Amino acid sequence: MTTLSDPIRYGAISAPNRFVMAPLTRGRGTREHVPTALMVEYYRQRASAGLILTEATGISREGLGWPYAPGVWTDEQGDGWKKVTDAVHQAGGRIVCQLWHMGRIVHPSYLGGQSPVSASATKAPGSAHTYEGKQPFAEARPLALEEIPRLLEDYRAATKQALRAGFDGVQLHAANGYLIDQFLRETSNLRTDEYGGSIENRVRLLDQVTRAIAEVAGADRTSVRLSPNGATQGADDSQPNELFTAAAARLDAIGIAFLELREQNADGTFGSTTVPKVSPLIRKVFKGPLVLNSEYDAPRAQEALSSGVADAISFGRPFLANPDLPRRLLEGIPLNEWNMKTWYSQGPEGYTDYPFAK
Repeated sequence: MTTLSDPIRYGAISAPNRFVMAPLTRGRGTREHVPTALMVEYYRQRASAGLILTEATGISREGLGWPYAPGVWTDEQGDGWKKVTDAVHQAGGRIVCQLWHMGRIVHPSYLGGQSPVSASATKAPGSAHTYEGKQPFAEARPLALEEIPRLLEDYRAATKQALRAGFDGVQLHAANGYLIDQFLRETSNLRTDEYGGSIENRVRLLDQVTRAIAEVAGADRTSVRLSPNGATQGADDSQPNELFTAAAARLDAIGIAFLELREQNADGTFGSTTVPKVSPLIRKVFKGPLVLNSEYDAPRAQEALSSGVADAISFGRPFLANPDLPRRLLEGIPLNEWNMKTWYSQGPEGYTDYPFAK
C-alpha cells in the first residue's frame, strides 16, 4: 500500500516522501518583489516536505499585483531566490517555483494606472489588495492576439531566471481565477477568436504557455496547477468535467512532471456551493503523478493514496503553522494552530516563529 512516507518521482525530480507543500502567498518580499532573508529561513524550515512549491511568484511587472509578493523577472529577484534554493537544498529539500500572472486581478495602481490584461474586457468581483489598502477591481482589457508571443516570452524568461536561481523545476499557476484560468473558463472568456468559444479554443493558451515553459525547463521539470472547484474570483464554467479533463489531456500529451489540483473542501463544498470533484475523471486522462490539494488531514490523504486517485498530497495551511508537518502527521503529534492575522504581514511573527515538535 502506498503511504505518505513513500518516495516518488516527479519527472526529473526525486522526492523522499509524498508530502508536498502547497503554494502559500505570504507577502514577505520587498516592494521591489525581491525575496528576503526572512523568506530564506521560512523555506529552509519546511525542507522536510518531499517537495516545496513556492508561493505564487510574478513573471512580470504586468502580471503581479499583490503587496510584497516576490517576482522572478529581474536578476535581483533571481539572486534573492538563489539564497532560498541554496538553503532548502542544504537542508535536504527540493523546491519548485510557481509562475504567476494574475491577469485582471492586478489593480491599475501596480501598473502606473494602466488597465490589467485578461481574456476579455471583464472585471472580477470584490476588491484588490494594494499598498493603499483594498480597492475595487478594475475592468481589464482583452489581451490582443499580437501580444500573446510577448506573453509566452515573459513565461520563458521567468523560467530561465528560476532555473538560474537554482530551482528544481517550475509550476505554471493556471488556477484560482488568475490569467490562465480566466482564459479557461467561460464566464471570464468572452472571446470569439481562436482563444475563445469552444473548450478546445479556451485551453489553447494553457497548452501554449506550458509548452513554452517546457521548452526552457524540460517537460520533466514542468508542472501545472489547476482548480476544478467551482467559481473562483468570478471565474466559473458550466462544463467543468469536460473543460478540465480536456485541459488535463493536453498536459498529459506534453508529458509534464506532475499535475496539481486544488479541489473542494473536505465536505465537498467550495464557497457557497457543492460541486462534484473532477479528479476521478482527470485521473483517467492524465497518466503522470497527480497531486491533490484542499483540507487534507492524514486519514483523508491516506485514503486518496490508497484509492489510486492521488499519487501525492499538497498541504497548505497546515504547513504554514507547522514547519515539521510531515513528522507531526506521521507520528500523530498535535498541530500548531495558525494565526490568520499574520498571514500577510511583513515580520517574523506567524511566519518563522512557529515551533517544531520536541
